[in-house]
Amino acid sequence: MSAVFESVTHGAGSAPAATPAPASAQDRPRRSERLANQGYRIGARPRGRAFLLAVLPPLLGLALLVLVWQIISVKNSTFPSPLVTWQEAVRLFADPFYSKGPNDQGIGWNILASLKRVAVGFGLAAAVGIPLGFMIGRFKFLAGMFNPVISLLKPVSPLAWLPIGLLVFKAADPAAIWSIFICSIWPMIINTAIGVQRVPQDYMNVARVLNLSEWKIFTKILLPSVLPYMLTGVRLSIGTAWLVIVAAEMLTGGVGIGFWVWDEWNNLNVPHIIIAIVTIGVVGLLLEQALVALAKAFTYEDTGA
Repeated sequence: MSAVFESVTHGAGSAPAATPAPASAQDRPRRSERLANQGYRIGARPRGRAFLLAVLPPLLGLALLVLVWQIISVKNSTFPSPLVTWQEAVRLFADPFYSKGPNDQGIGWNILASLKRVAVGFGLAAAVGIPLGFMIGRFKFLAGMFNPVISLLKPVSPLAWLPIGLLVFKAADPAAIWSIFICSIWPMIINTAIGVQRVPQDYMNVARVLNLSEWKIFTKILLPSVLPYMLTGVRLSIGTAWLVIVAAEMLTGGVGIGFWVWDEWNNLNVPHIIIAIVTIGVVGLLLEQALVALAKAFTYEDTGA
């Protein structure tokens, strides 16, 4: 009777769901491999898309530039085509460090001469501008004294400073370094001063309560907080310095990438001028990217949710 009751009750109700048989030991690795492969395919799509978005736009931009260049060369027979310029660049960079006299040297020597002037002028600007920016940001009296001077001199064109350098130093090299110095100092002063002024006042109040010395305030509070701003000013200044040296060397002569461009123009060697333009851009880009990487290394971002 009980057996009949059990059969009736099971038959009257819905059939219970079948419980899947446990996977055998041989099926488990296969299933994990399928899941892993499926996850790899899903993860590979976003990575591949990100790679294309990172690489494809710059390539298209360069291709468009070369296309416009080719069209200009077809319309104007005196303008060299990309292929002609490339062949001349290969020949030129095959021996970039030849020397046949003071006015006939390879492009490598000219780049090194320009970089040397930039290093000296930029280094002097950093040695003066960064401490001055700290003092302007720290003391209101100095800020009130120097702000009008900075506002007056910062917009002056770089080449306007070159005759002053020639008048004072009586030589081309110091005049070019002077132009770099006076034009690259302003971003470092301004960004460093802004960084000091944006230090939270609570930090300074704590330093006052603890009776910290000015040196302790500088090393323990100001410098760590101001470093990202300071490096941003340094990055902007290196671009200005490289821009100024090319223009200054065109006027002062000697050895340098700017003088090399002007000399090639006098020789009507247009392919060399285009090669110099690309070289100037590449060197400037490398200098700026190196300082961008340095700035990122010392910039701390909030990654919290």
